[in-house]
Amino acid sequence: MLPNVLQPSATDHVPVLAAEVRECLAVRPGETVVDATFGAGGHAALLAADLHGSGKLIAIDRDPTARTYFERLEQRERVQARLLRGDFGIVLPQLAANGVRADAILLDLGVSSMQLDRPERGFSYSVDAPLDMRMDTSQDLTARDVVNEWPERELVSIFRRYGEERYARQIAKAIVRRRKEQPFTRTGELVDTIKCAIPTPARFGEGHPAKRVFQALRIAVNDELVSLAAALPAAVEMLRPGGRLAVIAFHSLEDRMVKQFLRERERGCTCPPDFPICVCGHEPELRAIQRRPVRPGEAEVAANPRAASARLRAAMKV
Repeated sequence: MLPNVLQPSATDHVPVLAAEVRECLAVRPGETVVDATFGAGGHAALLAADLHGSGKLIAIDRDPTARTYFERLEQRERVQARLLRGDFGIVLPQLAANGVRADAILLDLGVSSMQLDRPERGFSYSVDAPLDMRMDTSQDLTARDVVNEWPERELVSIFRRYGEERYARQIAKAIVRRRKEQPFTRTGELVDTIKCAIPTPARFGEGHPAKRVFQALRIAVNDELVSLAAALPAAVEMLRPGGRLAVIAFHSLEDRMVKQFLRERERGCTCPPDFPICVCGHEPELRAIQRRPVRPGEAEVAANPRAASARLRAAMKV
């Protein structure tokens, strides 16, 4: 059991489920560690410290602002480190194809604190800001483009699929009606439209009334589920035997994908139950480190409410 005391990181950012991630990944000196969602470097700093100056850290992030946090970490941690800028759904398959192998890989999914805490990025429904939501600020597609240009039926589809929004059709209709008069440019305009489109009781239900639509737009703008589907098999391919994979998800769509993927890779024989012997030859690639998802404790949620929906799943390569 690792000590439940967090050392100061290269930033002031306190990562979610930090002690639990360290315990699952169990990083040892001399190993190669991949933090595929570097962000502000909170998890990476702790994992790099566990290398004790011997080993390699590969950091991946599509957000250009991650460079500043990475340089701070480099100055503090005496370990060989490299930052690769890009979508982990592209970078991990490239690394795997080039024969790069790792002993521990972390995916901390969703939007990072460094993005949420900058209003100008447009991720938050709580602050009026430009409609943006790009994790990679060099890409063309923004939330403003989606809201103003995508057909109503596509808006309904992403609100339902990515946001699990009950009032997807009503909200999409209201958006299309409003944009005919004046295009959306600000998050506040979208929040007001959502509030007016849903029944009055729903405005005062659990959570912010715009939460699910903003989640759906963010996933669509950044193609997050496609990236995750590409990253998971590449991560397993990269792992050496005995290597560990840990994934933190913050909403049911991501967590369901991770759960199904890990279970499929943990399966052995896939022959029908009535077959007397195995003829498929399928062997498990992974073994679960934790049978149930690890959730933050009450103390962590009290200190960091954003951690409340976090779910950690981890597995070891056989």
